[in-house]
Amino acid sequence: MNVSLRALRYVVTTADFGNLTEAAKHLNVSQPSISAAIAQFEADCGVQLFVRHHAKGVTTTIAGTRIINEARLLLNHARDFGHNARAMADEVRGEITVGCFWTIATHFMPSLLSRFAETHPGISISLDEGDQQQILDAIISGRTELAISYEFARPDEVMAEPLTELPPYAVLHPDHPLAARERISLLELRDDPFILLDLPHSRDYFMSLFNTLGIDPKIAFRSRAYDLTRGLVGHGRGYTIQNVLPRTQVTHDGGRVVAVPLTDALEPVRLVALKLRRQAPRPAVEVFARHLKASFSAGGMFEPGTLTPRSTVR
Repeated sequence: MNVSLRALRYVVTTADFGNLTEAAKHLNVSQPSISAAIAQFEADCGVQLFVRHHAKGVTTTIAGTRIINEARLLLNHARDFGHNARAMADEVRGEITVGCFWTIATHFMPSLLSRFAETHPGISISLDEGDQQQILDAIISGRTELAISYEFARPDEVMAEPLTELPPYAVLHPDHPLAARERISLLELRDDPFILLDLPHSRDYFMSLFNTLGIDPKIAFRSRAYDLTRGLVGHGRGYTIQNVLPRTQVTHDGGRVVAVPLTDALEPVRLVALKLRRQAPRPAVEVFARHLKASFSAGGMFEPGTLTPRSTVR
């Protein structure tokens, strides 16, 4: 079967938009051209890619989803080949999309992206932020080839390379009776109101910490926004638990918080680089993966000492 890159591009764009008309507008071609290319593709490979819905666009079949995911990878490799062939130089060039968990992006990506742009100007990076399920879905579908996230709910087809471990800290209002302590136990907070970061998988992790100690937390507020949980602590509405700590103890609205290490033997979260197991990384992706590993290794941008409350700016 001889499939053109143009046909692959038509198929992938149609899947992304779920509508032939919108795909045609995006690609600046006629709708009949896309429809004919898809029909020919389906005839050549003997598989139906899309289910057509009258006046409601299209959805991918199970087989179509698998083929389209592979098509995305092929298009990425073809794009890199074009960049490198035009460059006629030793420098790796390309465009990659990196997935990143919301809270991780806020703390680590500004430095990571800035340093990478200085050392590898030929590689451009787009950032795709989301929760854990969105990150995993993007990796499996081929929309992203590399992601920085946690190891929560990782399927076998996605492999993880460890970057660092982040232990949990109690985040308290500065006037809390335990705020001045060097370390505290989560047991000492069992009667205090708890503010839960209520994201998929994240909530399960936080609740597992309480379960380890046999505590039933008094949840006073739930939020999907990391900064809102800190803001509520800064107003004395309770305490929260965080593994990723800013280098400041000032909240967005001017409140203040204190992060205190926990003495309990609690599971840390593992920060990892995620990629599809069956996929050979493109040169540009491999370069950024090495940059990640070096940044979190000893002597890198994010060596363990920089992740503790002792390095925060007051």
